[in-house]
Amino acid sequence: MESIGERFISIGIFRKIMNLERKKKSSQAEFLKWFNPLLNALRELGGSGTPKEIYNQIAILEKVSDSQREETMKSGVLRFNNQIAWARQYLLWEGYLENSKRGVWTISTKGQSKIFSENEPTEIFTKWVAFHTKQKEQGRTKENKPSSAEIERIIEDTPIEIENSMHLSLLDVLKSVTPIGFEHICKRLLREHGFENVVVTQASRDEGIDGYGTLELNPFVSIKVLFQCKRYKGTVSRAQVGDFRNAMIGRAEKGIILTTGTFSEDAKREASRDGAPPIELIDGIKLVELFEAVELGVTPKTIYEVEYSFFDQYIEKKPTSL
Repeated sequence: MESIGERFISIGIFRKIMNLERKKKSSQAEFLKWFNPLLNALRELGGSGTPKEIYNQIAILEKVSDSQREETMKSGVLRFNNQIAWARQYLLWEGYLENSKRGVWTISTKGQSKIFSENEPTEIFTKWVAFHTKQKEQGRTKENKPSSAEIERIIEDTPIEIENSMHLSLLDVLKSVTPIGFEHICKRLLREHGFENVVVTQASRDEGIDGYGTLELNPFVSIKVLFQCKRYKGTVSRAQVGDFRNAMIGRAEKGIILTTGTFSEDAKREASRDGAPPIELIDGIKLVELFEAVELGVTPKTIYEVEYSFFDQYIEKKPTSL
């Protein structure tokens, strides 16, 4: 009979795990250091929060530098966000977080007062690596624990990518279209989200503005919105946000920058700077969510995530030797 661990691997949630060796890495995965900060951030936020709120709260509490927050992996995913997402996944399996609705992370009753000791995160990590590899090899050790070499062989992937595997493939498609094509795709996306009279400007006359449209706030009030489209693989800088604002001053009440890349922390601060026209920043991950919300160019699929903390009580446990 197929074990739970084998089935877990077979559906691709931890595809290729333990197959790629990480060179010159400690046997302790980097994300383990975020267990306590993640729980602390949730407590500061009142018990729940969106990923964005939690990332920001952890950065404040732990004094995370802008350069650390802006570092990306080969996939283009922000490394800091990736590590927090991994920490969240393990805390979820251990029952310290609730498997609440998508887009909101919630601390459980078990996690309310939890403070991890120095070695506890490593023990949890080892436990779950053993769980996923338990049936792969027979007679490895009496405790059936993975070796240190196996622990080092963990892939650089993200729970966000695993849960929503469409994200990277859709981003790849968006990055492959022409710059003009991306502008017209964004035009269609804005229309699907309620904008009217959406127009893409001529490239030779845009003056830093790729298009504009009207958004009805209520039956009495509508505002003009300018937008700029950046089909990037990298990071949009503060200067680029400032240039866009200078181009929109006196022409509209609101601005939007849509990119397939990311925004620097300075760019985010510039977009919401006091006394200046506000600019909404839509990065690659948010862009994919907007496509999914209106099912534009994508087909929805239902995926059920296993709550491993529920099954843990039924898993055979080896007696601890004295």
